[in-house]
Amino acid sequence: MLRLNTLSHPFTLGLTCLVLACASNAAPTAQDAPGQPAQTSLEKALTQSATPTPVAGPRTADFIVAIVNSEPITRNEVQVRSQRVLQAMAQQGSQSLPTLAQLAPEVLERLIAEKAQVQQARETGIRVDDFAVQQAVLNVAAQSGGTLADLQAELRRQGISETRFRQEIRDQLMMQRLRERDVNGRVKVTDQDIDQYLAEQKQRGDQGPAQALNLGHILIAVPENAPAAQTHELEQRAQQAVQALRSGVDLQTVAKRYSDAGEPEMGLRPADRYPQAFVQAVGTTPVGGLIGPLRSPAGFHILVVLDKSATGVPSVVTQNHARHILLRPSAQMSEEQAAAQLQELRQRIERGQASFAQLAQQYSQDGSAPEGGDLGWSSPGQFVPEFEQALDRLQPGEISQPIVSRFGVHLIQLEDRRQVTLNPRQQREMLRNVVREEKLEKAYANWLQELRGQAYVEYRNTEANGQ
Repeated sequence: MLRLNTLSHPFTLGLTCLVLACASNAAPTAQDAPGQPAQTSLEKALTQSATPTPVAGPRTADFIVAIVNSEPITRNEVQVRSQRVLQAMAQQGSQSLPTLAQLAPEVLERLIAEKAQVQQARETGIRVDDFAVQQAVLNVAAQSGGTLADLQAELRRQGISETRFRQEIRDQLMMQRLRERDVNGRVKVTDQDIDQYLAEQKQRGDQGPAQALNLGHILIAVPENAPAAQTHELEQRAQQAVQALRSGVDLQTVAKRYSDAGEPEMGLRPADRYPQAFVQAVGTTPVGGLIGPLRSPAGFHILVVLDKSATGVPSVVTQNHARHILLRPSAQMSEEQAAAQLQELRQRIERGQASFAQLAQQYSQDGSAPEGGDLGWSSPGQFVPEFEQALDRLQPGEISQPIVSRFGVHLIQLEDRRQVTLNPRQQREMLRNVVREEKLEKAYANWLQELRGQAYVEYRNTEANGQ
């Protein structure tokens, strides 16, 4: 069954299945084009995501608990978001869950911050058109392991209005674009920053296990209060998934057949960004090792150690060689119109009327246009999430559908793909993205505190938030 997944990180109070991105006016690099570093999955790109509000099912008496610059936040909004956070924490293996009453104050503060960001975005002219929202909805469906029809069915099952869901996604996109405009440009990474990070990692490495992990994750969900017979049946299903992995079936195939957790690869990230239960279970397990099934309130978890790193970057990576065509929306051309034009170019290529490189030279509004849109070989993290994930879904020779970024709309062609062992210089360059991400988090937190301080916030009936 397709599921709407949420993250376990305490500051991530929303959907994780929506992957958004950016791009630039030149070849997409970590410094200047579709290339801000990927924000550690979506747990970075979506730490500010909002959660759709159910519109069906029994509801308790509602009332306003806070006002942000004249816009209200209700008790039901807080409760719905809190419930989704608890569900996310359970799915990700958290063993000790807070109560709704304990979680509600933090959720309320997150909702206040989100409200302030959306208001600031609107007031300063940030707009998100319907095409970008539709693309984001399709991304949610794809990353949840299903189709748009599957997503719509799951929304109905959860009692979530599709109209409300799309509005929440529009708000997420607005918050992301606001952050990209007002925060991302403030952050610069120097060689001294990288040297300091390496020194700190070395010191930590001398005192303990690997500092960064990339885990594969399969979840066999167990409904709350499931009878013993059903729990036993689901445990047997988890054992079947383990046997499939041990027999050599690849992680993606097993996850597609068995998992209720969406995308199985969680990505290389600091160990403290994983649930503590996962880190403890992995322990000293070598790369390629398999752990589980592990029981949590959400169900049975299976973990595969895909990579370990003392510095936060992998030693072996899959690189892509790609081209792209970028069209920039303007007063004369919307994102939807740009996408339609790119779709026409795509059809011309498929009919053999022109090559991708020829059309890139003629139409692309990117610094790579003279080279036929050639972006060269790229390592993970060099492009922003939406661009990179679209690229990763392609096979050599394939051309993507139009992809929206903060810089415009892209058409991407994958030329080739390879695995390479990074030399020290290349690892250091990838490390630049890791350091930049840390600095971005701090800059964003400071900026958000400033924005929150400028907002007028009035609390009402806060003693009832978690009841």
